[in-house]
Amino acid sequence: MQVGNAFIFEHPLMQHKISLLRNKETSTKDFRELVDEIAMLMVYEVTKDLPLREIEIETPVAKTKTKVLTDKPIALVPILRAGLGMVAGVQKLLPNARVGHIGLYRDHDTHEPVEYYCKLPDDVAKSTVIVLDPMFATGGSASAAISFLKERGCTDLRLVCIVAAMPAIERMGKDHPDVPVYCAALDEKLNENAYIVPGLGDAGDRIFGTK
Repeated sequence: MQVGNAFIFEHPLMQHKISLLRNKETSTKDFRELVDEIAMLMVYEVTKDLPLREIEIETPVAKTKTKVLTDKPIALVPILRAGLGMVAGVQKLLPNARVGHIGLYRDHDTHEPVEYYCKLPDDVAKSTVIVLDPMFATGGSASAAISFLKERGCTDLRLVCIVAAMPAIERMGKDHPDVPVYCAALDEKLNENAYIVPGLGDAGDRIFGTK
């Protein structure tokens, strides 16, 4: 399903894993493993337009022409800290991807993002950049991260999140209509603290067992 520039996954296997992820009884270990699995499943669709080149190989039977990915670099940029939980799953399918980090936190009063850390690969401007953030609530942090990456010359950007809310999708459509967004689930609203409802709680706390 597509909503604006966001693609919402509807695969039964994805929906099953999201249900397990939402459950407050799910342990830290299981939650972390589910985030890993969901990220790995999502990357299949996220990378469907990666460029290919033709090569010639020899199978045990005959020579043949086949296709492999081009040498265009791929960069994974998790938004700290919760985005770190998605990196390993994506790397299982993209083991040569380099990893950068952007540290943003949401001010509890203004709900706006504040940057505190950034470290990116040297060739990030030439890369296909996959930004990772499990929760896409107001869209403020993701929009700010993408703006920062654009300032660094990045043009091939895509955002991957697990649970999104409509305010974030609407904001991304306004701020960055050129950036596709991939979501495993779309929730109905935000509460007074700008948390997604029904959501799954604080993804960072549940991944790292800090609360």
